[in-house]
Amino acid sequence: MALFDRLEAANRDSVRPLAARMRPRTLDEFVGQSHIVAPGKLLRRMLESDRISSVVFYGPPGTGKTSLAELIAKHTKRTFRSLNAAAAGVKELRELLDKARSDVSTGGQRTVLFIDELHHFNKQQQNVLLPDVEEGIVALVAATTANPFFALIAPLLSRSQIFELQPLKAEDIQRLLERSLSDSVRGLGSRKVTGTPEALEFLATICDGDARRALSALEIGVLSLANDQKTFDLQAAEESIQKKQIRYDADGDDHYDAASAMIKSIRGSDPDAAVYWMARMLAAGEEPRFVARRLVIAASEDIGNADPQGLVLAQSAAAATEFIGMPECRIILAQAATYLALAPKSNAAYKAIDAALHDLETTRLLPVPMHLRDRHYKGAARLGHGDGYEYPHDASEGWVAQDYLGVERRYYEPVERGFEVELKSRLDELRERRQSGHAHPATQDDRH
Repeated sequence: MALFDRLEAANRDSVRPLAARMRPRTLDEFVGQSHIVAPGKLLRRMLESDRISSVVFYGPPGTGKTSLAELIAKHTKRTFRSLNAAAAGVKELRELLDKARSDVSTGGQRTVLFIDELHHFNKQQQNVLLPDVEEGIVALVAATTANPFFALIAPLLSRSQIFELQPLKAEDIQRLLERSLSDSVRGLGSRKVTGTPEALEFLATICDGDARRALSALEIGVLSLANDQKTFDLQAAEESIQKKQIRYDADGDDHYDAASAMIKSIRGSDPDAAVYWMARMLAAGEEPRFVARRLVIAASEDIGNADPQGLVLAQSAAAATEFIGMPECRIILAQAATYLALAPKSNAAYKAIDAALHDLETTRLLPVPMHLRDRHYKGAARLGHGDGYEYPHDASEGWVAQDYLGVERRYYEPVERGFEVELKSRLDELRERRQSGHAHPATQDDRH
């Protein structure tokens, strides 16, 4: 490297943030993700043997996706080229692929192509990669915060190994913070500042597994200390982070996973968990209408007639949410969620409609029995429509043993919980009386 090149590199390095300077230089320095980089695990074996095929690193920010790509660059003997999908287009991508193909054609090394934020490439751009990935011209290393099964095209997925990175544990982040304070070359060691255990534990916890955010807060906090202050304490840590940032992707996994967790907590009769997941969505800026809609659905899907009041309350909460908005509607939504969580549960109505729909799709359609057909038009009587229909209100108890389907089928089976206990008792009685008081005609449709 020429003198001026070294000076330019040193100048660029001097302005790099702490999180970038402290990226691991070796696998042993890499913190976290032991499920893929611990000794004997697949990714570590691939790195140590320089057998990297196409891989996709998927996970939230600050979990080590770019660090792993840089480690691959250090370990591989192949040509390493990189591209940021958020800032590049097809032209830049084709240029890199052409260079890689030329290298192989002239007897050179294969290329490891790192594409950061791959989900920013649309389907057409991703398709440009396919021929060279399929032929082995390049080994694709991609990083993305979006679920690759939603963001990437199927051919790329089928040719890549997917590694999901998890948010770092608090103890892992605390180790990074301690290392940064003691490292005089890349870290903050030259400042001679000591971090108290309470301060480092606070940053490691509040950053929700995002090492980059924790290191950035540490750097801000330490560099803003007075020259004679050599202790980074809890107060300084709290001031450096200001307001906690809720990690939440409104269009990705966080949106669907938190909603799923809230509904399953309601279904499982855990009001505390239901309120937590709701709070997480609302604190991250989730649309309150979405939360309200999910509660209305749960009121019928999971509670149903075991407590019919659940749907009334959920619908009222949805209407009040529209009328009031945030932040007050959080109270109304919490009222509905806790009520639904503690209500008796039944999915009998949900199962009934799905069973009926399944029959419609898989069996012969049932004709409307003649006595149930509409006769409120001229000529209906001549067709026999409505003949023999018995008006239930004319009976003393408002019920007659009348066939309403034409065949014997059962869809709604109330559970013995909540109000459905009473409904089940009445239904069993009516079914027995209908069966004994009205014989079904033996038709081909009976053989269901």
